[in-house]
Amino acid sequence: PPTVVLMAGLQGSGKTTSAAKLASWFKKQGRQPLLVGADLQRPAAVEQLRVLGSQIGVPVFSAPGDPVETARLGLEEARRLGRNVLIVDTAGRLAIDAEMMEQVRLISETVQPRYTFLVVDAMTGQDAVTVAEAFNATLSIDGVILSKLDGDARGGAALSVKEVIGKPIAFAATGEKIDAFEQFHPDRMAGRILGMGDMLTLIEQAEQVFEKEEAEKAAKKLVTGKFTLDDFLDQLQQLKKMGPLQNVLGMLPGVGAQLKDAEVSDDQVKRTEAIIRSMTPEERENPSVINGSRRTRIAKGSGTQVQDVNRLVKQFGEMQKMMKRFGGRLPSR
Repeated sequence: PPTVVLMAGLQGSGKTTSAAKLASWFKKQGRQPLLVGADLQRPAAVEQLRVLGSQIGVPVFSAPGDPVETARLGLEEARRLGRNVLIVDTAGRLAIDAEMMEQVRLISETVQPRYTFLVVDAMTGQDAVTVAEAFNATLSIDGVILSKLDGDARGGAALSVKEVIGKPIAFAATGEKIDAFEQFHPDRMAGRILGMGDMLTLIEQAEQVFEKEEAEKAAKKLVTGKFTLDDFLDQLQQLKKMGPLQNVLGMLPGVGAQLKDAEVSDDQVKRTEAIIRSMTPEERENPSVINGSRRTRIAKGSGTQVQDVNRLVKQFGEMQKMMKRFGGRLPSR
């Protein structure tokens, strides 16, 4: 039988998006999830789940009528399709009410979840604690998912939820993108908030994305000075798979605090990609041939300014010089 996960929370807490993010996380672990849209209160909820499901390649089941029956049919559908994880998205309300609590209790009774997660918006204040107490009294929560733990959200009140109901924070959504979702490690999160970085999560994410042999090849090229703009483009593609650039850089020690003021955007990465793609193979291989007229052509072709092209060529040249210097000190094997 499938592992059943029940998602509960108030309306607007990010519950439906978190359900899809959790499905994507399970899929990366090699599981086959099925999402069930049992939030029939909010007209757009099931449609939102279907859109998210299609983005991550996870099927979504829903049936009109009764949410409890929909959840039961979803469990049957998971068995029929041979899916080994069932994630049930339930209805939320703007505030706690008896009808909602009864509905979610009946769904829980019907599908017998292995895990019941309460989704809490990290931006909410002390209300988060009241909500957690009410849900825990009805459902016996197994863990909390912190949504919207990006920007300036420090999750202070949400972190106190753990103290009040004595249940762990299991996952945190650290951005809008589907893959901006990770298991919660209090020590790592504290480090990130204090600007001390979070290298362990960064390494784990990098291991998922970078092929070991490819990474070694790129490193070798870097230290021998044979690293071209084509190689740089490849590395950017891999980096993008790790999630929003702001989040990735925020995990580097000493960078988190500085990033609060700096504007590091995915748009800048797109601009860099466009500039490199507008170059000829010869220019990518040997940027020193890029003279004034070539720079004008590249800027026009990439929809950027000549100074953007100048900046990239200069930065790339400096990086090559620096890596060559380091390369000379590496012991040869």
